[in-house]
Amino acid sequence: TLFPYTTLFRSHAIFKKNKMQHRQDEEKQDLTKMWKLFHKNGKKKKNTKNREFAVVTYSFLGLFLCLMGYFVYFEQVESEQFINNPYNKRQELFTRSVVRGSIYSADGVTLAETVTDAEGNETRKYPAGRIFAHVVGYSTHGTSGIEAMANFNLLRSNILYMEKAVSEIKGEKNPGDSVTTTLNYDLQLQAYDALGSYDGAVVVMEPETGRILAMVSKPDFDPNTIADDWDTFVSDDSDSSVLLNRATQGLYPPGSTFKIFTTLEYIHENADYADYHFDCSGEYTVGTKTIHCHNNKRHGSEDLKTSFANSCNSSYASLGLTLDLEQFDDLCDQMLFNTALPTDFESSKSSFVLEPGDSDSAVMETSIGQGKTLVTPFHMALIASAIANDGVLMKPYVIDRITDAEGEVVEQYEPAEYKTLLSESDASVLQEYMRYVVEEGTATKLKSDSYEAAGKTGSAEFSSSSDATHSWFVGYAHNGEEPDIAVAVIVENSGVGSEYAVPIAKQIFDAYYTWEN
Repeated sequence: TLFPYTTLFRSHAIFKKNKMQHRQDEEKQDLTKMWKLFHKNGKKKKNTKNREFAVVTYSFLGLFLCLMGYFVYFEQVESEQFINNPYNKRQELFTRSVVRGSIYSADGVTLAETVTDAEGNETRKYPAGRIFAHVVGYSTHGTSGIEAMANFNLLRSNILYMEKAVSEIKGEKNPGDSVTTTLNYDLQLQAYDALGSYDGAVVVMEPETGRILAMVSKPDFDPNTIADDWDTFVSDDSDSSVLLNRATQGLYPPGSTFKIFTTLEYIHENADYADYHFDCSGEYTVGTKTIHCHNNKRHGSEDLKTSFANSCNSSYASLGLTLDLEQFDDLCDQMLFNTALPTDFESSKSSFVLEPGDSDSAVMETSIGQGKTLVTPFHMALIASAIANDGVLMKPYVIDRITDAEGEVVEQYEPAEYKTLLSESDASVLQEYMRYVVEEGTATKLKSDSYEAAGKTGSAEFSSSSDATHSWFVGYAHNGEEPDIAVAVIVENSGVGSEYAVPIAKQIFDAYYTWEN
């Protein structure tokens, strides 16, 4: 009779045992899941930390490599520029241990030297005086010209370390390195004399190399007496512009030399430019604005080439109104307007300001080189060089080499291409037009049996209250296939370009080819 109960108890015990085993299995599974989850999260956390550590490590490593790279770049490329900065007090330390080096012309003439007397007093001498005043510069009350751009080189001594040690023991200064320039003494003298008593500037350079052969600016000063004259130059009632290098810093309306750019833009916009035609009556009027040709001369029937050669203001005022002003602005930017020029000389930016919506009067004036457009003579010399060199502008330079006290070359400068300003085909057209200016146009005084010249004259009005004008000529010459020299001449407050600037260019060309032959 107890069997059913016994069986029931056993079944219940087995059920409880199975239930407990099931619960233990579930708890075991839960623990396993929790362990796996904890292990997985811990592994993720560990991997995340490793990854973050790697990112930080590699970031610092990258920054360190960048810093080291910058230090190397600075030491090799930028250090000399920073040391050469006139505000760098380190230069004063150099003067205590180094005698400032000399500056020479390309043909070996001394342009600047330091003379030491028996008592050890140093005096900076400029044997050529005023002739090289602006281009060589001065080293008193700051520095300018080549004295400024080569300041670090002139105060650095590359003699042997043993000699430096001996000098230091004796308490003597070491001789500084010397600078040989690209300047030609005779050509500089010729340009200086040719400018005569007029204020203005002359720049002469080699189109194929970028070597600056001459740079004259007037009014000038005597660098030998700069210390005594300084207070006078910078006084309120003085014409301090005597210290201004007009070649690189003087800003002038370009006059008809700007027609180089107007012509180029017209060619770009008109494939049929050779078919251009204009009947010149001596003046051109739109609205209330009238543009006159020089002396109201009637040029009659002209194409683009003869308009350029005759420097016909009426023709260029007319075609200027047809130009796309945005494209014109882009062209002028390409031709180095509104940008720093490639030179270590202190220089001014040439400016071109003409925008869509400007008045017809502004467009006409700008097209003939008046209005608000301003250029430096140095800029125009670069343009003439690029045109002569088939559109390629070589980087202009005036320092040829640095030598130590024994005459050994420390650093040699070489020609380098700066930028292609215009295509070879555009350059070819402008070369043809500029030759025609000499053959049949406003610069026929440049005709010669010794060379072939090309260029553009200009007469730039600079005052609305008078007929006073600056006289311009920009161009180049050659007696073979390649151009030899390019020039830019401006004669302030003189007259038309053909009467004043062209004869100066001729004197320079004649002298150059006389020496070459």
